[in-house]
Amino acid sequence: MENTTIVTDSPVGRHLDKIAGAKPASYLMFNKKRIDLVAKITIGREYDNDVVVDNKLASRHHAVIQKIKDAFFIRDENSTNGTFVNDRRIPEGKYIKLNKGDKITIGTMQLVMS
Repeated sequence: MENTTIVTDSPVGRHLDKIAGAKPASYLMFNKKRIDLVAKITIGREYDNDVVVDNKLASRHHAVIQKIKDAFFIRDENSTNGTFVNDRRIPEGKYIKLNKGDKITIGTMQLVMS
């Protein structure tokens, strides 16, 4: 008898195996690197952030990108110099929906939503 599993034998298993290996559809480009977007990403100067911005104009905990349903939103975490989306400063503490192609500016660093 061959080694068969639910993954190789059933349509559901094959589908689950396929999506488990798939990359997230949305990501950020930062310093020519791809950062896959997950449920929540923190951005700031401190090393405990998911995205560390090495820039004096960035706050230690500058902003958060959060997935809500099927969309991604960014929120400024009361940073000193603000968070900008497409050159517009976003209000502190409010979630702003991100779209593909949006440019997020933190300090002098820029991240692009893809």
